[in-house]
Amino acid sequence: MSERSIIALVSAPSGFAGRTDALPVSSRWWADVEPVNEVLEQLLGVRTSVLRLVSVEGGRRPGGGLVTYHVEAHGEPDRTHLHPAEEPAADAPHRLPWARLGGPSELVAWADGHVDRTGPAVQVKSWNLSSVHRLPTANGSAWLKTVPPFFADEGAVIAVVAEHDPGLVPQVIAEGPRRILLAEAPGTACWDTEPDHIREIVPRWVAVQNALAGEPRVKPCVVPMPDFGLPDTLVHGDFHPGNWFDSGTVNDWSDVVWGHPALDVGRLVEFCRPELGDLIRQVWSEAWLRHRPDSRPIEALDTARRASHLLGAVQYQEFLDNIEDSEHVYHRDDPARELRAARRQVR
Repeated sequence: MSERSIIALVSAPSGFAGRTDALPVSSRWWADVEPVNEVLEQLLGVRTSVLRLVSVEGGRRPGGGLVTYHVEAHGEPDRTHLHPAEEPAADAPHRLPWARLGGPSELVAWADGHVDRTGPAVQVKSWNLSSVHRLPTANGSAWLKTVPPFFADEGAVIAVVAEHDPGLVPQVIAEGPRRILLAEAPGTACWDTEPDHIREIVPRWVAVQNALAGEPRVKPCVVPMPDFGLPDTLVHGDFHPGNWFDSGTVNDWSDVVWGHPALDVGRLVEFCRPELGDLIRQVWSEAWLRHRPDSRPIEALDTARRASHLLGAVQYQEFLDNIEDSEHVYHRDDPARELRAARRQVR
């Protein structure tokens, strides 16, 4: 049996249609909605979009268990496999636009004003921090992403980075308020990080950070650090290899803050396999010493490994303060976990 089963509360053009039985899906991750829509289309005979997570029974964050979603059917569904159920609330505090009826369709309609689709838009991911669609075009896939108001303007950040290293960021097709349409980045994500990925991407990012040092361009970081001879600059905020591509492109620029550059590498060291730690320290420190010979990057990194957890605690608490209650399950324990990790670093 699948590690994740789903129940869908289905809203149709004519009104609320009911709920499905529990259905197994191929991916255990709650935010991974493409396989959810695939199963529902087979069952209901119409395309669907996941609006939001309603509840989870069992599993372990961020996947597994029995997950109930509110789903919008794009057409009248076959009701043979639907049962009476209570209709989900039409609104709630902090509900995001893409979690409302018509939200996913509005996003795709906006993107259609900028690309010519050659097939249906595919909802890939949907949760409280982003909605992502893949749009097929004659020139490959385009990626439609939207984020909440407490995140940075990703299009503006990409433009700033591209002034210094255009290959480090994806190509922007179009942008709007809290939404962006990107060309597909070449290569594959670096989840299984290799030493060459670190040698390629880390020095390039350091060079951009050095070039951007000066007046703040985005929200200041709330976690201060001694400078150790390094400047405050643009901090990616989630600089782990899952956001890198082996072509040298870095994705997901919505978590950025203005702060100490060691915060990014502190996050990187914590994320990667322990055997890569010494290489990361070496590559990062040597890169900064080329730009700032009088700096003390290794000392900065020792402090940043604690500070990056404190920043993580603040970020996760910001998520919890600004997302609707049913999706707190994604982040509920994260602030305390990050604080415990910071404490372990002190010890």
